[in-house]
Order: sequence, then structure tokens, then C-alpha cells
Amino acid sequence: MAEGLVSGVRRASGWSIALGILMIVAGMIAIFAPLEAGLVVVIVLGWMAIFNGGFQLVYAFSHEARHRWLEGILGLIYIIAGIYLLMHPVGGLLALTLLLACFLIVYGVFALVLAFQMRPAPGWGWVLFDAIVTILLGILIYIHWPGTSDFTIGTLFGISFIISGVSRLMVSMAVRKLTSKAA
Repeated sequence: MAEGLVSGVRRASGWSIALGILMIVAGMIAIFAPLEAGLVVVIVLGWMAIFNGGFQLVYAFSHEARHRWLEGILGLIYIIAGIYLLMHPVGGLLALTLLLACFLIVYGVFALVLAFQMRPAPGWGWVLFDAIVTILLGILIYIHWPGTSDFTIGTLFGISFIISGVSRLMVSMAVRKLTSKAA
């Protein structure tokens, strides 16, 4: 039984290694073609909004609820927003970049407050550093918006994919190494 478990984990780690490599390659492509990657993100978000809106409508009319009409309106808003994103992906990319800038600034302010609440606990300086960098990044994106919209989302998506791919690859290789010792 233990051999079957080890071989199953080994096989799964192989697929995970392949996925990690694929994520790294996709991240590099996104960094080298950030506008196209950003538009892909907007299109995926558009379809997700449409599907979410459809499920929201089905949910609104499939059960007894006091606020069925509110759930139905929410579903319609999701569908309309998704259709808008699909019909105007560049406009969606502009809006998404502005939303990201605002999110980073707000997140950074909350992290700044947290850092000073943590003071003098160990590690509070790292939280402060994170807050300052996050606020500055949000401000930089905002100041240069809309000029940064054509590369910001795609580049950040690419960086995220590369980091996630490398993390997956390293963990999967460590698991594979452990399974080779266990066999």
C-alpha cells in the first residue's frame, strides 16, 4: 500500500513540475507581451462575470427568498458588466489598472496602520516596509494612469505567474526527492 501511495505522489509531482514549468513560460510570455496578457485577463474577467451573473440569476429564481429581485438585479449587473468588458477590453483594462492603483493605496494604508499597531513586536518593520512599497506602487500607477494601463496588468500577471510557477516547481521537486528516498 505504501508503494502505491508513493508512486501516486511521485506521478502527481511530475504533473505539478510540468505545470510549474508551463506557468513560468506563460509568465515570461505575459511579460514580453503585457498588453496582450492584460487584454486576456480582462476577457477572462468578462466571461467570469457573465457566468457568475447567470448563476446568480438561476439562484435568484430557484429558491424562495425575500430579496429575490435584488439577487436577480445583481445577476443582471454582472452579466452587463461582463458583456461590456468583452465588447470594450481596452476600456476594461483602463478601469482595471485604475482599480488596482486604488486597491494598492488602500491596502498600503491599512498595512501602515497595522505596522504601527504591531510596533515594537518583531517583524513590524517588514510590515512597514511592505506598506510603504505598496503605497508608492499604487501612487506610481495612479500618477501615470492611463499611460501605464497597456503594460501594468499584463506585467504584474506575468510576474505573479513566474513566482507561482517557480514556487510550484521547487515544492514539487522537493516532494519528488522525498518520494525517491521513501521508495
